[in-house]
Amino acid sequence: MLVAAEPSGDLLGADLARAIRARLGAEGVRFVGVGGERMAAGGLESPFAIADLSIVGVFDALLALPRVLRRVRETANLASREGAEMAVLIDAWGFNVRLARRLRRLNPRPILVKYVVPQVWASRPWRAREIARIFDHLLAINIFDAAIFERYGAKITFVGNPALARDFFSVDPSRLRSKIGAESGEPILLVLPGSRPSEVRRLIQPFKEAVSLLTADRPALHVVVAAAPSVAEEVKAGIIGWPGRIHLIEGDEARFDAMVGATAALACSGTVTTELALAGCPMVVAYRVDWPSYQIGRRLVTIRFLTLFNLAADRAVAPELIQSDCNGPALARAIGALLDNSELRAAQVVQQREAVARLGGGVADPIGAAADAIIAALPPS
Repeated sequence: MLVAAEPSGDLLGADLARAIRARLGAEGVRFVGVGGERMAAGGLESPFAIADLSIVGVFDALLALPRVLRRVRETANLASREGAEMAVLIDAWGFNVRLARRLRRLNPRPILVKYVVPQVWASRPWRAREIARIFDHLLAINIFDAAIFERYGAKITFVGNPALARDFFSVDPSRLRSKIGAESGEPILLVLPGSRPSEVRRLIQPFKEAVSLLTADRPALHVVVAAAPSVAEEVKAGIIGWPGRIHLIEGDEARFDAMVGATAALACSGTVTTELALAGCPMVVAYRVDWPSYQIGRRLVTIRFLTLFNLAADRAVAPELIQSDCNGPALARAIGALLDNSELRAAQVVQQREAVARLGGGVADPIGAAADAIIAALPPS
């Protein structure tokens, strides 16, 4: 069983399934579980859509709790009905910890693997004890993860971060310019408003305000908005009425072309920031949550930055504008500084890549390493 309750996990799950099939053969493994569009394209039939499980913030989580618990029961029943020998629960801690507990109560048979462990070094370190107790095997993508879980006797394997192995060699930024009609030398701003509905809902207005200010002063500016599959309709509706040269793109090919071809990016905090750094795109990182979540987070989070490569560098290589700082004028000033200063852009690109290099851990094929660890943990047939 593969369970991915969020878009980022859906991508990991689809890649993981392909890697496992490549090793065991098409007839050597059967997958059941929960996923999104990418896992469905690989043949996994999810019993429900995962869009309503992509939740950020205390208030949203409380409202969604009855729905989440219902989906947990449905997923656990699916595992029992299909006789899953192993359950690989991908990221999405809030959903998957509830699922893991229920699976343990219903049937001790499935081997439980957590792929992408919670960042307990950043917040709520006490979770490490429960994680070590519930799961049979942990797969870590960050070099920061292993030590704290090993203290509690967890079996944990560092498999590397797939975002760090992203291949940009086949990317063609000229394809993007041709698609949007941008002349050589005309600046391009890539806007990435998130992959969760709540992220788009909270960021779309300050992003619109920032774009309005930027395009008013820079009429040649092209604004490329990348819509993740999970929030495509929300993004399309949200950018109606944006001023200037606005272009909507969908799909990985167009998104990667834009990452390499853009002059600068305005990005929701997440995996995409690592991809942008690897692509050589200078960026400003933004994030907002509901007020109760922010107040709670201030007391629980022990790190200075949200962006992984900023953490690795221990400084704000890429500016982070969070909560009240995430407003139109502030975003416009930060992005405008990058758009107008090629030396500043070049310096940030170098610093981003240096910081990302500290995260690598020497794993050339993270998805393959995860597949190998999962196959090794399978029960004897």
